[in-house]
Amino acid sequence: MPSRSPHFSNSAAASSERIGAGFALDKQDFCIDVNDAAPIQQRRKTPLWRRGLAALSPFSSPSPSASATKDIDDDRPLLSGASSNPYPSRKLSKRSKINRCFLFPLLGFFIMLGVVQFISIACGIVVTFFSDDFDRAIDRWRFREKDVGPEISHWPTDISRDIVPARCHSHNDYWRPIPLYSALQAGCVGVEADVWLFDNELYVGHTTSSLAPKRTLRNMYINPLLEILERQNPRTPFHPANDQPLQGVFDTDPSQTLVLLIDFKTDGEATWKSVAAQLSPLRERGYLSYFNGTDVVEGPITVVGTGNTPFNLVMDNTAHRDIFFDAPLEKLAENDDIDDHALLDPDQHVAHEQAVQAESSTENVGQGLSGIPAANIRPNTFNSTNSYYASVSFKNSIGFPWSFHLSEAQMSRIRAQIEAAHRRGLKVRYWGLPSWPRSLRNHIWSVLVREGVDILNVDDLQSATKKDWRPRISDWWS
Repeated sequence: MPSRSPHFSNSAAASSERIGAGFALDKQDFCIDVNDAAPIQQRRKTPLWRRGLAALSPFSSPSPSASATKDIDDDRPLLSGASSNPYPSRKLSKRSKINRCFLFPLLGFFIMLGVVQFISIACGIVVTFFSDDFDRAIDRWRFREKDVGPEISHWPTDISRDIVPARCHSHNDYWRPIPLYSALQAGCVGVEADVWLFDNELYVGHTTSSLAPKRTLRNMYINPLLEILERQNPRTPFHPANDQPLQGVFDTDPSQTLVLLIDFKTDGEATWKSVAAQLSPLRERGYLSYFNGTDVVEGPITVVGTGNTPFNLVMDNTAHRDIFFDAPLEKLAENDDIDDHALLDPDQHVAHEQAVQAESSTENVGQGLSGIPAANIRPNTFNSTNSYYASVSFKNSIGFPWSFHLSEAQMSRIRAQIEAAHRRGLKVRYWGLPSWPRSLRNHIWSVLVREGVDILNVDDLQSATKKDWRPRISDWWS
């Protein structure tokens, strides 16, 4: 009987292979990417703010080597026996620790800085909608026809109460929030008005492009000063007559004169006539300082002409002079080679005044030089009978202190100029002072006051009158 086992064996083997082929495990079919599910679970556990930070931060993004390692790990089968390399994960862990140690504190610092800046800006916006103490104090200068209710806390001359006069000059006063009144509220004893003559009217402004129909010398200075002085010199049942001398604008110091510095911007001779005419209301009430031919009688208001003010017209009236000159300070020091007798000799003064009136030029050459040729300037040309200020540009005469301190040469020049002006009875004023940085400005203010400068030409009224000029770190960039 033939044996059938070989045939059966081969057939069974083939059948087994076909069955086994249907159930064979394929690596590619059953390779599961375990890293696909891990980020989902990790994102669920990671806080939202940290995920946002990781998305924005360039330091938190995976490096190319880490991405390559992840791709290799993705290709590994579920049942693969190959072990993964633990070192990349350790590197990532170290990088994340570094990020937490340095990136998060740095980010927190910038966030806090932004919050502080936001609060500062918000507070500044809020403050602009509300008046500060300085603005509220200015309200006292606004006149009311009739006060309502008992006024036991007020008196007739209290318009300037609590204001202590300070030796400051309000430079370009017409730029103030409230011209004249802002300077008076700060305590400044000098204000400045640049005037332009057009159609027999004096307009106030720095340039012709800034002029406006209602911004005139009358409206901005003469009429307000009349109202203030009328209130400071009241007539009541208790006080039926005016005081002599008349009281000035400051209730705390009624004898303090207020200097009205008028800068002639147009032709000096024509502008002079209009200025003299518009000062008539103040002159008629006796509010102006004047020279009576012998002495200077100080009043509540002292008018000083600068710019194109002609010196020969100042000298024309020898019996009554109520517009004084702004003398050239630098020229005084250059010509200060005479003795005190020559300065005080009245015969020399009279002879020189006659020569000036006869030979003067009316050319508009600017502060301290208009109306008198430079060759005619003598050591005794300018004195307290014809001039009030002696002024010069600090920048042009002294120079900028590049070492942030005045040099010995600069100090010597300042002292010589101050001495020359004081010998003639004039008050020293420097204009064009450095305004930045504030520490340098404050240093120069301190030096000038210490050396005897009589008036500070300032733009920052509150800083000048507070006299708190100690150096601060923030002053170097403010």
